This record gives sequence, structure tokens and C-alpha cells, in this order.
Amino acid sequence: MSAVKFQAEVVENVQIAPDICRMAVRWPSGEGLPAPRAGQFFMLRAWGFDETPMLSRPISVHDYDPSGGTLSFLYQVKGEGTQKLRAVQQGQTLSLTGPCGNGFDVPAIVRAAGGRNGAVAVVGGGIGTAPLLLLCRELAAAGCKPELYCGFRDEPYGLEEFLPCCAAISVATDSGAVGYHGLVTEILHPEQFAMVLTCGPMVMMRGVARLCAGVNVPCLASLERKMACGLGACLGCTCHTKVGAKTVCKDGPVFDAQEVFG
Repeated sequence: MSAVKFQAEVVENVQIAPDICRMAVRWPSGEGLPAPRAGQFFMLRAWGFDETPMLSRPISVHDYDPSGGTLSFLYQVKGEGTQKLRAVQQGQTLSLTGPCGNGFDVPAIVRAAGGRNGAVAVVGGGIGTAPLLLLCRELAAAGCKPELYCGFRDEPYGLEEFLPCCAAISVATDSGAVGYHGLVTEILHPEQFAMVLTCGPMVMMRGVARLCAGVNVPCLASLERKMACGLGACLGCTCHTKVGAKTVCKDGPVFDAQEVFG
């Protein structure tokens, strides 16, 4: 089903770390909207179409709670668009278009892992951990709790939400404030897993892909790009792959890591 444009009420918009905010909106149930999956994203807009910035902002799905009727986003406040998102108050509405893109194929991942807990590693870096919460929840619900590896510059954020749905959590920080002092790729041993799933800075994902290729372990990477339409029409988020140019918004954002980094 294609993406749908709708208005949603904000039920929470709070800062959880410096420049990092979590927003939850009320999911408009009963309107036939396709349920979002891990790895998908929405185009968010909290300003008029005659106002700047011109483009909506692509924000990945952080969590989705159909029983509670909420959809959550974790985002970093960096520019004018995200500053305006941060200013939205509880009870106000904003425009959403989605769910967009192709997310993680959780049933296929679970089959590849043989349904075993700890057989899948999920690797995130900084705000790249945002789409990984719903991924870990979906994997755990399918009987395959993953092991989570996270890298941050300094203090981690948001990891308490991962505890119920992960077999183990390992943290690396550039500053050494928490966990391993160094890069998250230095504590990842992909040969211990049936598959590795990653999202974060390109240099980190490239390193994860290289480690996985070295031991012949499949790796899926969720890419981030600046987007204009979010629907594959403008080709503004095109990336180069082994099989030709693809759009991150429509063909991705989840790709075989060797296709884009190999």
C-alpha cells in the first residue's frame, strides 16, 4: 500500500539528551492506514507549505504501539526543520506522509537466524539507533531477541527502552564515558551471528559491512539521505549500488550492505 498523508495529534515531544528529542503522535486508527514496519519512515511537517523550510523532514519510525495507539520518532535537532518540530506542543497537530520506504524484512531475518535468540546483531551509531527500537521489538516478538551494539560520542541515550527486547546490550563511546572506549566496530564480532543489521553514520556502516564481508556474514544497512519527496519521484536521494542507481526513499532505506558498500 502506498504512503498516505494525514494529520496527527502530538501526545509527547520531549528532549531526552542534548539536541535529541522524542515525539509521539496519536495513530489515527480506523482510517485504513498501513501499519508502519521497522526501517520505514515518515515525512513530517509542522509548518505551512508557504513557509520555510520548503521541504518536509524524513524521520524514521522509532516505535509503534498499536495497542496504545501511538507512533514515535526520535530525532536530532540540527536545522530549521527539526527546530520547528521541536517547538510543537502537546495537543497540536502536524502533517505526516507515510509509511514510506522498504523496511527490514523481519520474517526473512528470523528464518535466516533459525529463530534463535542472540543469532542476530543489531548495530547502531548515535541517532542511527532511532529506527532500531522497533526492529528489536519486532525481532523479539518473532522469537529472536537480538544482541544490540551501540556507539555514541559520549553519554548514551534511550537504551533503557531496548532492555526488554534484546538478549544483550554492548556500548562503545568515543570519550570512554560509558562502556568500551573506542569504536563500536571494535567490539563487534560478526562471525558469532547469522546476520548483522545496522544503521548509523556511513563510516560506521561501511566498517560493519567490511567486517561482515570478511567472515561471509549477511549484513543489511539502513541508509539515511536528504530527501525532497520521500516517494521516489524526484530522485534527489539516489545512491549508487553494484546494480545501478537506486533511490534511498523508495528502493530503501534498507539495502544489502554489500550492494552499497561492497
